[in-house]
Amino acid sequence: MEIIRETDMLRTRVETLRKEGRRIGFVPTMGYFHEGHLNLMRMSVSDCDVTIVSNYINPTQFDRQDDLEAYPVDVERDRAMAEALDVDIMFYPENLYETDHKTWVRTEKLTDVLCGRSRPGHFRGVATIVCKLFNIVNPHVTYFGQKDAQQAAVIGQMIRDLNYDIRLVLSPIIREPDGLALSSRNVRLTPEHRKKAPVLYEKLQIIDKKILPDLSNKDELIQEAKKTIEAIPGVRVDYIDIRSWPDLEKPDHTSHRLLIAGAMFMGKVRLIDNIIKEL
Repeated sequence: MEIIRETDMLRTRVETLRKEGRRIGFVPTMGYFHEGHLNLMRMSVSDCDVTIVSNYINPTQFDRQDDLEAYPVDVERDRAMAEALDVDIMFYPENLYETDHKTWVRTEKLTDVLCGRSRPGHFRGVATIVCKLFNIVNPHVTYFGQKDAQQAAVIGQMIRDLNYDIRLVLSPIIREPDGLALSSRNVRLTPEHRKKAPVLYEKLQIIDKKILPDLSNKDELIQEAKKTIEAIPGVRVDYIDIRSWPDLEKPDHTSHRLLIAGAMFMGKVRLIDNIIKEL
């Protein structure tokens, strides 16, 4: 596996690969790989001739400095895991922002709900860094995980609106045996909170099973889920919501798919999860 740190070097490498007719798959990450990341890499390796993985902790998508500082890092571990899956190139830049950076990408409406409501500026940072990475990597296909469903919706909209010739592939959520969605932040949970962490997915599953076709019991189910989760000491619900997928509008009788999503804080650790429901 090739490690590339310089933007210009990667651009030159990609240009050569494209001239050779190679199909390029791209997996953008912030490192500290888990099985969710690895599944995205496997999908790309299976689908494409060349797989490029970026490993960059993007500072502009963190709304809390303590969250950025606590984000886990283990570059050698990441390198070994990616290499074992036959990833071709790991892009590991030190910095992707100039000191006088002034340009931002913002997707309207999609970022006003769910995580966007409580994390101001988060999706501006996400969209901007992914836009920059797309311009550098110039892939044919990019792979994102369903766990970050709102992020995937934002990137899908950006791809369409900015006329990127890139296909977005969404991977299912990869879970621990007890149902907890894999996340790099899970390692920061206390032992007690780790035992209780699957509660979010459990409550989303109940909503999925009990929601009526006309959505008339939507609010009741949401309030019941919040009450149960917040009964756990040290736990606070950020939101539980139901939106149409992938436009994230308020659902109605014309909606064909629902996103049942939630976020909660266990101490200082913020966890998210969701279910996409076909109607």
